[in-house]
Amino acid sequence: MTDGVTRRGVLLGSLGLVLAGCGAGGYHGAERALRIAAGERGGLYLDFAKLLSTQLEAAEPRLHGAVQQTEGSLDNLSRLGDGRADLALVLADAAQAAGQDLDLRAVGRVYENYLQLVVRADSAVHSVRELSGRVLSLGAPGSGAALFGDRVLRRLGLSATVRHLPLAEAVQALEAGAIDALLWSGGVPTPSLAELDARVGVRLLHLADEGGVLNQLRSAHGSVYEQVTVPPGVYRAPSEVPTVGVANLLVCRASLSDDVAAAVVRVLAGRAAQLVPDQALGTQFLDTRSLIGTTGLPLHPGAAKAYRELHG
Repeated sequence: MTDGVTRRGVLLGSLGLVLAGCGAGGYHGAERALRIAAGERGGLYLDFAKLLSTQLEAAEPRLHGAVQQTEGSLDNLSRLGDGRADLALVLADAAQAAGQDLDLRAVGRVYENYLQLVVRADSAVHSVRELSGRVLSLGAPGSGAALFGDRVLRRLGLSATVRHLPLAEAVQALEAGAIDALLWSGGVPTPSLAELDARVGVRLLHLADEGGVLNQLRSAHGSVYEQVTVPPGVYRAPSEVPTVGVANLLVCRASLSDDVAAAVVRVLAGRAAQLVPDQALGTQFLDTRSLIGTTGLPLHPGAAKAYRELHG
């Protein structure tokens, strides 16, 4: 038996155990473990997941959230697929692409992600098209930024040297001049980018109106992409910067038990003030009417029932 077959067998066996435990009668015991696939250190996903984990401890049924540091949306979907995670924070475009294959369900729409295409303030680059032929980091390999960045390059027909660096490495590379730009998906301001701005100065390139790319993306992939603006003063920008926003969803497999999904919803809706990381101020959707706007991904039945009970 080859190593690949062995690994596949182990993953499938693990998945079977997880799905058996996540059915209507799963998670036996007074305290239930709930593995949350989050994101990179320094990013909004991980900060939000840690806050959620803390608040889940007071849920009924009591849930113990185990937060997983990951590369982002694509990595998180992989973890849901092979049974390493029960909940995942995922960009809506990535969820849309994987929803049917993984039998995904939404627990709620939790906040807006800002796609941030960052160059040094002293860079000669002032538009996305001027990045042709240059060196870019388009997010970590398992991130939602990697998916979005690839789509943008294809839509604009740009040829560039692409690297996929975690945020911390990308920040170091941009500061050292080893790359010309980095793409990041997260809240504003992202602390590590604000710190880089304080050290060397950074600028955000306009994404929303560059070559009509937003309209092209919406035509190809629907309303998961929308125009948002980064406010003046963020990274010392003198005026607002138009960019692309993508909703972030908290998702699970359809097999997650109804009572667990409902308990998570009650925490999202009832403890909103305790679930806002510093970099998410002004971008969260933690009220019942906004939480259910899951951009076409169906709600988990347990979550839908909880929202009906909360909304009346």
